[in-house]
Amino acid sequence: MRVGTFNAALAEQLTVVGGSGGIVRVVAAGEDLRPGPGVVHTWRAGSEAGWLHAAETLQTFDIVVVQHEFGIYPGPDGGDILPLLRRLTVPSIVVLHTVLSTPTPGQRSLLEAIARTAGAIVTMTGTARARLLHGYAVDPGKVVVIPHGSAAHGDLPAPRRAGPHLLTWGLLGPGKGVEWALRAVALLQDLDPPLRFTVAGQTHPKVIARHGEVYRAGLHRLGAQLGIAHAVEYRPEYLDEETLGRLIRSANVVVLPYDSTEQVTSGVLTEAVAAGVPVVATTFPHAVELLGDGRGLLVPHRNPAALATAIRRVLTDPAMATRLSRSRTPAVRWPAVAAQYAALAAELLAAPATGHGRLPRPAGSRR
Repeated sequence: MRVGTFNAALAEQLTVVGGSGGIVRVVAAGEDLRPGPGVVHTWRAGSEAGWLHAAETLQTFDIVVVQHEFGIYPGPDGGDILPLLRRLTVPSIVVLHTVLSTPTPGQRSLLEAIARTAGAIVTMTGTARARLLHGYAVDPGKVVVIPHGSAAHGDLPAPRRAGPHLLTWGLLGPGKGVEWALRAVALLQDLDPPLRFTVAGQTHPKVIARHGEVYRAGLHRLGAQLGIAHAVEYRPEYLDEETLGRLIRSANVVVLPYDSTEQVTSGVLTEAVAAGVPVVATTFPHAVELLGDGRGLLVPHRNPAALATAIRRVLTDPAMATRLSRSRTPAVRWPAVAAQYAALAAELLAAPATGHGRLPRPAGSRR
């Protein structure tokens, strides 16, 4: 799940649990400027003092929730988020979507400064929290784990398909590892009935801005070279929640062949497991945490033979497929996740301010 989608889902649910809210979004040069639902201000990358105007809008709310991932905000390493946070006199919660194990000095310094300035820091996995506390100078009392939200995809009926269906989805670009999945599909062409592979999702807007559709075109060429173009369906459009949910439930296996060894949070992984669909994933940190106890199958990075072997096991062993389908995690639905954010916000609002939106932690608060 992209950060903007996460933010919109959280904002919507926070409005449901109480109060009103709005979204300040950040857009790159050339990106769509049409306002979306709930957007109260657009921060254009490259605009002078864009952070200042964004801060002025955010000041009109009681509390600010900031999504952080390197590359979202303007400035070196996205550093323009720091003066924004320092400008705020209302409490702030910063949600970390990425915690790098080997950051550059600039990235480490920025993240530590963000943690000093914010009232609270949220990670979505225990792995991310541990990495943050062991690798950065951060106050442990500020760091809270609130899981990624999940839609109710597991409640949707599973559409019937003629043969086994393999699925991956999310914003497309280098690092997603789809090329390894294509090579795995080529090794599975002996299955009867034949395997179908769906690659759903738009190309990441930053990838389009820098490289156009080079990655997607390369996947099409690779599929043709491997002789599997007939077995692969690309759906390069935005899928609404219900359409995506039905697509997820139609899959026999979700494959996440990511190249990254840094990914501590994956909304796609969360949704797949919550829906009860067997998952085959590379050993990125969130997959190790969520699937390591047998909820899915883990394989080495960049290894199509291992991917093919794991996918074949699920598709040809009904007992394994049933076990993986039944070992879903209890779905942490968005309303429950929003309630945890609301409770954290209430703690911050109840505590006396100490400057720059920093607040002392109440004794006995959840950590």
